[in-house]
Amino acid sequence: MKKRVVLYKRLSPALLAQLEQQVEVTWVDTSAADGLARLRDALPGAHGLLGASLRLDAGLLDLAPQLQVIASVSVGVDNYDIEALTRRGIMLTNTPDVLTETTADTGLALLLATARRVVELANWVRDGHWQASLGPAHFGNDVHGKRIGIVGMGRIGQAVARRAAAGFGMQVLYHSSRPKPEVEARYSARYCDLDTLLAEADYVCLTVPLSAATEKLIGARELALMKPEAILVNIARGRVVDEAALLVALQEKRIRGAGLDVFVQEPLPADSPLLRLENVVATPHIGSATHETREAMARCAVDNLLSALAGQRPANVVN
Repeated sequence: MKKRVVLYKRLSPALLAQLEQQVEVTWVDTSAADGLARLRDALPGAHGLLGASLRLDAGLLDLAPQLQVIASVSVGVDNYDIEALTRRGIMLTNTPDVLTETTADTGLALLLATARRVVELANWVRDGHWQASLGPAHFGNDVHGKRIGIVGMGRIGQAVARRAAAGFGMQVLYHSSRPKPEVEARYSARYCDLDTLLAEADYVCLTVPLSAATEKLIGARELALMKPEAILVNIARGRVVDEAALLVALQEKRIRGAGLDVFVQEPLPADSPLLRLENVVATPHIGSATHETREAMARCAVDNLLSALAGQRPANVVN
């Protein structure tokens, strides 16, 4: 008899067909009005779950006594209580690697857009204000030859470093849980403590995973260490930054600007004061949002799920 899987993220027809060949699939649209109720109804018979962006609390897990594996279509796993899953004997898998390059692209896009005021000035042109040659009031800042500070030097941090060093001739500073001599040799990078990085970098790019140690890693004290012309780019998680402190720093022009793909509350409310600031470029968590990468992530999740249900060890086990 086929094992049962609850799917709460849409798959391409090809991937859905692959899944249905081997398991019995129940689709639940968790964004629908009755989505949570339908999920609760489906959980008692589930051996596997596949999806993303859903917090599975103890109450939901209690409804799934047969659950063996959760295949998350994401690299971040901060939505899951990993210790609780491990105690219950539930395997958690994720999709690293396949989104590294695309997320690094997003980081550089935000850096360039904020430094050169691309969104602000594009809107200015669209509104009909371009009537004469630009003066200093509309100038941006150079990126090439500047100093970038990367906080977190995992896969994505290294991909950002490669782009910054090779593409823009930037000097790379980095802070991570430990020095990485191979990174230093490859990108002429310099390891330093967080305070030094913040004080010296022209651009600060956050790529750390969210954890108890990194929540509000960048707060009022840290923002005060940054240069007045510095720009903060966050492609990590919203809660890595104290958003209230960042808002004040941007409003008071203590830093030049911020390129933000992640926020404490997502979707970002339309009345967020961040959206009223011209020195903020805000994107809707598009780090991995390309057709190619999202399909690769979903394929990885399907492979993880089917391997686990077949009694094998998937390539990307979190716990």
